[in-house]
Amino acid sequence: MARRPPIVKDGAGDRSDANVRHGILSASPLDATLSPMKTLAPSYLKHQFLIAMPHMADPTFAQTLTYIVEHNANGAMGLVVNRPQELNLADILEQLRPDEEPSVSCLQIPIYSGGPVQTDRGFVLHSNECSYQATVELEGVSLSTSQDVLFAIAEGAGPKQSLITLGYAGWEAGQLEAELADNAWLNCPFDPEIIFGLANDRRLDAAAASLGINLALLTSQAGHA
Repeated sequence: MARRPPIVKDGAGDRSDANVRHGILSASPLDATLSPMKTLAPSYLKHQFLIAMPHMADPTFAQTLTYIVEHNANGAMGLVVNRPQELNLADILEQLRPDEEPSVSCLQIPIYSGGPVQTDRGFVLHSNECSYQATVELEGVSLSTSQDVLFAIAEGAGPKQSLITLGYAGWEAGQLEAELADNAWLNCPFDPEIIFGLANDRRLDAAAASLGINLALLTSQAGHA
C-alpha cells in the first residue's frame, strides 16, 4: 500500500481520525461552493474541460485537465481529473472505517488531486445511474460528496464509472476569464469517455486532440479555443 500522507487538515493543524470520518466527503463543500450559484442561469464554461497550455506557469495546474463543475458571474469551480495522488481508496476507508479491513480491490482505485482548495474534502465524479445522499447531476455525469458513494464503490455496488478526488480548483469572479484571455487555458466540450475510458496520462492529450490540437506543437503564442 502506498504511504499515506495526512488527509485532513485545517488552520489549527491535523485533526483526529474521528474528525476525518465526519470531514471527508461531507455534503458541505459542494453545497458551499454551488448553492450561491444555483440562483443564476448556468453559462460560461460549465460542463467543459479546461486544458492547461504547455506554458502554464503555475505548477499546481501545469499539464492538467480540469472538468468545470460550475462557472458563472460569481466565479468557477472545477476538478482536476488527471493527477493521481499516492493514495488509493483503501487508504481513505482506513480512516473512515478504521475497524473494517478494506477489500483488496480498493487498493487498485486511485485518489486524484482535484485542486488546491479544501484538500481534505472529497468529490466523486461518476456515471449517473446512481444517486447518493449528496449528489448533483451535471449533464451526463454526476457529482457526489457523501461518504455513502465511497462505501458503495468499495463494496462493488457503486456506479459503473467513477473518479475520486480530494480538493477542488476554484476561481473568483472574472479570474478564469482573465486567465483564458491570457492564453493559459484551452477549453473543449466534456467527454465522459476521456475521464472514465482512458488512463490518466492520456486524458490531457485526448482532450486537446478533440479540438484537432497536438499540445506538443503549441508555442507560448498559441491562443485559446
